[in-house]
Amino acid sequence: MTSREVAIEVDGVVKSAIFECDRKIMAMTVTMPDGLVKSYTATDLYFCLGMVRKDFPDVKFLCKGAKINVHPSRMSSQMSGGVVAYEVRWGEPADDNDIVNIFDYEDQNLTNDIDEQADYYERWMSSL
Repeated sequence: MTSREVAIEVDGVVKSAIFECDRKIMAMTVTMPDGLVKSYTATDLYFCLGMVRKDFPDVKFLCKGAKINVHPSRMSSQMSGGVVAYEVRWGEPADDNDIVNIFDYEDQNLTNDIDEQADYYERWMSSL
């Protein structure tokens, strides 16, 4: 199991949440700054992160996995368990330079709605 500290913003204050991830069983446990602990399982860790964000709509997760234009490909999901994804650019095919770790810091164009990311990804695919 790997552990990552992720910056979050709560009521305008930046804090940290701890994410413990098990890629073997696609499980994620999150410890929030107030001590609340929740666990999630999904098809990959990207989708676990989406479930976390849905459960905490008032928290801004400052990571690549919350960015509107970040989404894993099927292959990256299978090979990394959803830990790596592509940061896509409108009208341009993704390449190796677009690979990001979903837990890396990001503070621009964030969403807590994984469906919004899926919609963006589908529209991006159509833009190619």
